[in-house]
Amino acid sequence: MSAEAVYFLSDAHLGAEPRTVEAARETRLHGFLDSLHGRAKRLFIVGDLFDFWFEYRTAIPRRHFATLAALDRLRASGTAISWLNGNHDFWLGHFPAEELGIETRDGALSLECQGRRIWIHHGDGLVGGDLGYRILKRVIRSPVSIALYGLLHPDLGIPLAHRVSRWSRRSRGERPLEAERLWREIALPRFAEGYDAVLVGHFHHAYERREAGREFFLLGDWIDRFTYAVLQGGKLRLETWAG
Repeated sequence: MSAEAVYFLSDAHLGAEPRTVEAARETRLHGFLDSLHGRAKRLFIVGDLFDFWFEYRTAIPRRHFATLAALDRLRASGTAISWLNGNHDFWLGHFPAEELGIETRDGALSLECQGRRIWIHHGDGLVGGDLGYRILKRVIRSPVSIALYGLLHPDLGIPLAHRVSRWSRRSRGERPLEAERLWREIALPRFAEGYDAVLVGHFHHAYERREAGREFFLLGDWIDRFTYAVLQGGKLRLETWAG
């Protein structure tokens, strides 16, 4: 694999379950990250790496130390890393950039690479009918909300967030893939803007559609599917990490 290859993954949701339950898939993700040393030019984490992330002024979630260390090893090996926030790890602060050298991005990212023009987004809030979520997103990502949450001690704030996240996820269940709707509402508008590929996470389905020189990818997840996309030689493909 050429070191010019670019990788994309999303939705590991580490921290969603007790560490004993997540140990195997956490190890599997770390193995994948370590495998990229010397063969990946860049890695894009397309949101929801963690089921919750909040940086206090003097503390970060200790649960994720091993994953952060794996990312630090990868960056030190020469791979540039960009981390787009998702709807679970949206409170990305300064720690990844200042301590790990990882670029963090809020919202969409435009990538021009290997002759391709690619639009990347976690995927939340892009489908019509999400008005309630869009309002909630504005509220919880406001500086006031962040400041108020920061007043909670980490031993209270972090467990509370995980309980709310688990309740929310279980109440929704896994949603069926509405591939045609996602193509119409997410992909087609970006193709009209001149992009030739669209990559999103969030939906936890691994899916690809190629039509008339345009490509649309759902990146799947690292809970059940362990899928990721690779850009190499100007060609995109979706793969599964066997571990």
